[in-house]
Amino acid sequence: MDRLIYTAMTGASHTLSQQATVAQNLANAATTGYRAETNTFRAVPVFGAGAPTRTFVVDSSIGANFAAGAIQQTNRDLDVAVQGSGWIAVQLANGSEAYTRNGSLQISPNGVLQTRNGFNVQGDGGAISIPPDSNITIAKDGTVSVVPTGLQPSTVAVVGRIKLVNPPEGQLVKGSDGLFRLRGGEAAPADAGVTLIDGALEGSNVNVVHEMVNMIALARQFDMQMKMLQSAENNSSKAGQIMDLRG
Repeated sequence: MDRLIYTAMTGASHTLSQQATVAQNLANAATTGYRAETNTFRAVPVFGAGAPTRTFVVDSSIGANFAAGAIQQTNRDLDVAVQGSGWIAVQLANGSEAYTRNGSLQISPNGVLQTRNGFNVQGDGGAISIPPDSNITIAKDGTVSVVPTGLQPSTVAVVGRIKLVNPPEGQLVKGSDGLFRLRGGEAAPADAGVTLIDGALEGSNVNVVHEMVNMIALARQFDMQMKMLQSAENNSSKAGQIMDLRG
């Protein structure tokens, strides 16, 4: 009886958690560069005196789907999409490094190249500063060049190069801010093999149809687990009645 109760109870609890993950994915179906979250169930036995029959169900892992999203042309100078595998490095407020596929960039009031969320884009030597009144070009390898407004196109100045990385997917973990980091917290080395597409953005890789089907399946799974708890309660009640008759 213990095994049924604990398995159904923890299964129902984590089903609600998975529904929250699916809802999160659906809410970000149109978010640039978003990577869908994934998780799975795993049965875990309970160890200790008096609990050998109990088994919990937990989320085995919360990971991400690293499949590429669709590339959408925007023709905006500060929009870039990572072509194939790879990430754009950004600098967090505490000085650490994180990674994103969202290449919708902007220039801060202080003239620093940033993401739309206000994180500084990491360059070869730190943040990339953009001179005022400049036309910006971002090359395939991440090189950022500017031409002062009103001057000839031949007057080109390189102001930095966006750090592009490509660490193994198994070493990446997703934070609550939507950015990815290495498990050990260290910075990934730059990878010259990662390239950008200028004037384009990568869409979310969320499959809306799949997520909707998953949401329905999870709702039915939750109902099944609640029925199992009701069955356990009924069995316990019937067993109690039988014991009273025997007494």
